[in-house]
Amino acid sequence: MIAELIVLAILVCSFGGLVIILLRKFPALNALPQNGSSGIREHHIILNIEKKLKGVLISFERQIFLQKFLSWIKVMTLKIETRVDHLLHRIRKKAQQVDKKLEKK
Repeated sequence: MIAELIVLAILVCSFGGLVIILLRKFPALNALPQNGSSGIREHHIILNIEKKLKGVLISFERQIFLQKFLSWIKVMTLKIETRVDHLLHRIRKKAQQVDKKLEKK
């Protein structure tokens, strides 16, 4: 019973503090613009940041990074394939030379 009264007192005091804070802040809240804009978007630094972010978002939408990565993977695969082809060619050439030596003996 006493614990419930203590919790109720804390709740009432907290609600009262909230009401007092809101009453103090009402004039400042009324001074804010009603349409939600505060004029910060008109600053040139903010506009430049927005343009850069839009460019990054557009590149993500177009999946440019994915295209570049996949193109790089394709080039690396072709390079490896070419090296493997050259190695196989050398090995086959050496095997033919060994076969010729064995036939001569």
